[in-house]
Amino acid sequence: MIWLSIALLSAITLLPAGFTLWRRAAARDERSTALALHEAQLIELDRDLDIGMIAPSEHGIAQLEIQRRILVADRAPASMVDRSARAKILLALALIPLVAAGLYGIGGHPGFPAQPLQPRLEALAARDMRASKVIDQLRDALSKMSMTDPQLRQGYILLGQAEASRGHDQASMDAWRKALGLRFEPDLAIELAEEQVRTEKRISADSLALYRQALDAAPKDAPWRQAVEQRIAQGEHEQEQP
Repeated sequence: MIWLSIALLSAITLLPAGFTLWRRAAARDERSTALALHEAQLIELDRDLDIGMIAPSEHGIAQLEIQRRILVADRAPASMVDRSARAKILLALALIPLVAAGLYGIGGHPGFPAQPLQPRLEALAARDMRASKVIDQLRDALSKMSMTDPQLRQGYILLGQAEASRGHDQASMDAWRKALGLRFEPDLAIELAEEQVRTEKRISADSLALYRQALDAAPKDAPWRQAVEQRIAQGEHEQEQP
């Protein structure tokens, strides 16, 4: 039953394309179009003669030329829409659902039961709990480390990254501020400023100060200097607004 439904949906989906091809197939051939055009030219030529727009001699010459074209067009074979091209297009349209069904058959089958949502939600919740436990352990370990420990700053950077990955923006920014307090680093300052701008939807005075500090401490060939300068100009403009 499922395969019948798939076939029906495929036919409905391809119906507009098939209808368009059918209408094109019913179009007149080139010979009929040319004959109709020349006949219309003859009628127009007679009308021009009647209203005096052309001389009888000019009318005769033009009429003879149009009649000659009619004879040439009438001898041409009638060529309907290219049947081979139409057949190729129809074949391609028919292959679309077949290929799609083949791809589906490689990794699935209509008889396979749908995977319930609840187990997936439970798996995600369990993963979040494990991540929270690891982060809590990291935070606890950092609180017990000495301020002179060289690993403390790197630990706060990792903590900020972990919190940012969970969408805990404030916690990640707090961790990065502590890392900057231990040792200032331009790249980290910019990352913190960008996080604040994304969260606050504006460039605050604190973010502007971080951009300026990062720019002052950065090497002259830093690839992000121009972008930070633009941020500073934008922040200064926002600060001037009432």
